[in-house]
Amino acid sequence: MTESRVERKERTRRAILDAALDLCEDSTLMALSLRQVAKEVGVVPTAFYRHFDSIEQLGLALVEESFVSLRAMMRDVRRRNDPGFREVIDGSVDVLVRHVRLQERQFAFIARERFAGPPAVREAIAREIALFERELATDLARLPGTDTWSGDDLRVVSNLIVNAMVATVENVLTARPGSDAERRFADTARTQLRMLMIGALNWDSTR
Repeated sequence: MTESRVERKERTRRAILDAALDLCEDSTLMALSLRQVAKEVGVVPTAFYRHFDSIEQLGLALVEESFVSLRAMMRDVRRRNDPGFREVIDGSVDVLVRHVRLQERQFAFIARERFAGPPAVREAIAREIALFERELATDLARLPGTDTWSGDDLRVVSNLIVNAMVATVENVLTARPGSDAERRFADTARTQLRMLMIGALNWDSTR
C-alpha cells in the first residue's frame, strides 16, 4: 500500500525523535546539533526544520511524550474502583516500573536533562513533575482519612510522594530489567510510600 504524505511526515518525525534519544545516550541535548540528528536519520538539515524549529523544541517534544502516557496510566490506577492507599501505592509502583521499562530511553533522557538540559527543557520537566503533584493532590483528597487535610498539606504529601517516585525511576534505570536489584528498588518504594501515608493519615491540619 502506498504511504501517504502525512504518514511519511509522521515516520520522519518519529525517526528524528528516536535518533535524538539514541545520540543522547552518550551525550546531552546541549551537546547535540541538528546536523548530527539529520545525519543519523539520513535526511538533509532542512528536513529537520519541517518538524522542529530547534534542538530545544525537539527536547520539549521528548519531554511531553515521556510524561503524557505515564500520567494517564497513574491517574487510572488512582481512580480505579475507589481503592485504598495500599492498592494505590502497589498499583502505582507496578505501573511506574513497567512504563520505565517500556520507555527506558525516554526516562533516561528525562533523568539526564532534568539538571543538564537547556533551560526550556529543564523548565518543561519541572512543570510536568509539578502537574503530577497537582493531579495527585486532587486524587488524594478523595481517599478516606484525608478529609482533615488542608490544601497546603495535600500538596506537601503529593510533593513527598512524587519525589520518592522520581528517585525510584532513577534507581530502576540503573538496574537490569527483571533483576533482583529492580525488585528491591520497587519494594523499597512501596515501603517508603506506605510509611509516608501511614504517618500522613494520622495528620490533622486543624491541630
